[in-house]
Amino acid sequence: MGGEQVQQAVEHSLAVLRTAVDGDWEGVKAGRLEWSCRETAEHVASDLIAYAGQLAGRATTTWVPFEIDMAECERNADVLHVIETTGALLTAVVRTTPREVRAFHPYPFRWADREGFAAMAVAEVLLHTHDIAEGVGLPSSSHVPPVALCESVLARLFPHVRPGDAPWATLLWATGRGDLPGRAPVTEWRWSNPLHIDAGRIVLQGVHPAAAADLAEGGTGGFEWIAGGPVEGTRIGAGLVFQAYEAGVHRPEWGMFVLVRKEDGLAVGALGYHGAPDEEGRVEVGYDLVEGARGRGYMTEALGALAGWARERSRERGDVRSLFAVVDKANSPSQGVVSRAGFEKVSEDWGDGEHGEQFAYELRLRV
Repeated sequence: MGGEQVQQAVEHSLAVLRTAVDGDWEGVKAGRLEWSCRETAEHVASDLIAYAGQLAGRATTTWVPFEIDMAECERNADVLHVIETTGALLTAVVRTTPREVRAFHPYPFRWADREGFAAMAVAEVLLHTHDIAEGVGLPSSSHVPPVALCESVLARLFPHVRPGDAPWATLLWATGRGDLPGRAPVTEWRWSNPLHIDAGRIVLQGVHPAAAADLAEGGTGGFEWIAGGPVEGTRIGAGLVFQAYEAGVHRPEWGMFVLVRKEDGLAVGALGYHGAPDEEGRVEVGYDLVEGARGRGYMTEALGALAGWARERSRERGDVRSLFAVVDKANSPSQGVVSRAGFEKVSEDWGDGEHGEQFAYELRLRV
């Protein structure tokens, strides 16, 4: 998801809305919104320039304090020209922003990277184009966006939503704009950019379903890896993430993270949960490192940071009580990792057979 997708979404919007440019946009509401069609179009332009400003200005704690004034846009065509211009600005900013840059966005984790801002922009453009088209009475078949854009938005911003066979209908349903057979109406919704967790020399970058699918199929997941990566365990874990997404049971904050080294932006391994906490509040973790990154303490830092995030989550919501890990008896380096992270051995014989081949460890976050 990048500048090309932003440009494609804006071009789709312009092509649709120019067919109704001579209509009354101020006198009718946009779809189910309280805004008029004119206000909604201005909102699209405002979002595009705001996202460009956040990325270009590297804002980290709040919105960059500026906005555009469209008081002199007398005609609907003038507003569309502003959308075209702000779309071009965001496209350029996304293309030139380094991958590791993050900027402030209030939901859900107080930041987004260039891919996140691109995805949010595409969503805003597609959805509000639909709202305006509905408000001015265009037939629904006239403003169906490209399938690939809808799939990308769903996989990146709605990882908790089962995708289904109709991406556009699913996106409309997920944002309270339509109905889907067998699914309850949506009255409140939020999108979800991947969680990033700082861990000293590395950053744990959450893997969204689109990246997970690419990793599982032999790709890089959009990351630059050190030689030898990603390893097979990472690909297997990514496949499980995507399967959970397709089944509608994926919970992104309890998913998979790629370990990215700060000094050079290269991925060195992966770490993650095997799913959301069970009824007892226990969640299992697993991890692996590319061979060339082993023995340097990266995973100790990463697991410690992940445990810290889970402990904070336990204080705030109480849905997780302990972390659980199993380690092969022959894997002494991995045993050292969990021990240094504060895990305690709870079983000497975990696994199948009379004498299990693994040790089991647990880290209690609260009693």
